[in-house]
Amino acid sequence: MEVQELISGARDAVSVKRVYGDPYEKNGLTVIPAATVRGGGGGGMGDHEGVDTGGGGGFGLMARPSGAWIVEEGRATWKPAVDVNRIVLGGQVIALTAILMTGRILLAHSRRRRSLLDFVSFLPKLDQLQMRLPKAIR
Repeated sequence: MEVQELISGARDAVSVKRVYGDPYEKNGLTVIPAATVRGGGGGGMGDHEGVDTGGGGGFGLMARPSGAWIVEEGRATWKPAVDVNRIVLGGQVIALTAILMTGRILLAHSRRRRSLLDFVSFLPKLDQLQMRLPKAIR
C-alpha cells in the first residue's frame, strides 16, 4: 500500500459522515445521531546505504456515541448519550480509593495507639525505679 493510498483512506475515515449519522424522521421528529471520532496514523520509508528497503504505515480509528440532535417544530435540542459503563467504572475507582485510604488511616491510627499504650504501660515502671533510688537523688 502506498503512502498516498493510506492518506486517502484516512481522509475518508475521518469525515463529517463519521461524526454525524444520517438523519431519520418519525412522527414529525427528526433525529441526527452524533459520535466522537478520534484517529491517528503514521507511516515511513526505509533505506539502507541509499537503496530503498521498504516502507509501511498504519491508521487507527475510534468512535463513541456522544448524543443526538433532536429537531422538533423547527427547534433543535441536544440530548447527550449516557455511558453507563464509564459511570460504573468511575464509581468503582472512587470506592477502591476510599477503601485503600480508610485502611491506611486505620493502620496509622492503630500504630499510634499502640505506641501510646506502650508509653503508658512504661510509666508504672518509672515509679518503681524512682522508689529504688536513694532519697538524696529523688
